[in-house]
Amino acid sequence: MLVVAVEKRLGDFTLAVRFEATAGATALFGPSGAGKSSVANLIAGLIAPDRGRIALDDTVLFDSASRIDVPPHLRRIGYVFQEGRLFPHLTVRRNLDYGRYMNGLPRAADEMARVVDLLDIGPLLARRPGKLSGGERQRVAIARAIVNAPSVLLADEPTGNLDSANAAAVADLLFDLQRDTGMTLVLVTHDESLAARCRRCVRVRDGEIAEDRIQLPARAPREIEAAE
Repeated sequence: MLVVAVEKRLGDFTLAVRFEATAGATALFGPSGAGKSSVANLIAGLIAPDRGRIALDDTVLFDSASRIDVPPHLRRIGYVFQEGRLFPHLTVRRNLDYGRYMNGLPRAADEMARVVDLLDIGPLLARRPGKLSGGERQRVAIARAIVNAPSVLLADEPTGNLDSANAAAVADLLFDLQRDTGMTLVLVTHDESLAARCRRCVRVRDGEIAEDRIQLPARAPREIEAAE
């Protein structure tokens, strides 16, 4: 379980959020400028809250009162950004290796092979990001985020830069990964259809939690077709 209760002043904007993300998929849902991405960055440790507490299971990641602030690479959190953020001068294989290196983990051929197979990126390993399509880059970015077997996967508008076909494929992949691995998925999105597929929807508005509800996840179109 991920527990977040933090405040952060960002210029003229103040974030004050309190919510939990349990097993399954949780949507941080709201319009652009609501503060969703900043909340994700606080969880990942890329920016520090002014006050509050963030905990993952039995591990405290941040606590202003106790002066605890665990570095990002030790938080057991994977992060997929909207634009992928792959290193353009490295091949796909070396981008994946770098993810483990930055987390102080040794190379693990078996785990790497499992992730490559899971994301179906074997044919891409020798390519550089500039030779990949938008959908392929996002699959590689997801692979890099999960190669360290994180407990939580943050995905910040992961389909925002993709055409409709690739966006649907990447969304299906994220939900399939969550189901198959059991990790907690926190999906930052302004897309109501994506938020509807999550078990929990945390609506962010003007830096605050406007609504926090458990819901029956909507099925993807392909799941509806399969059922019929």
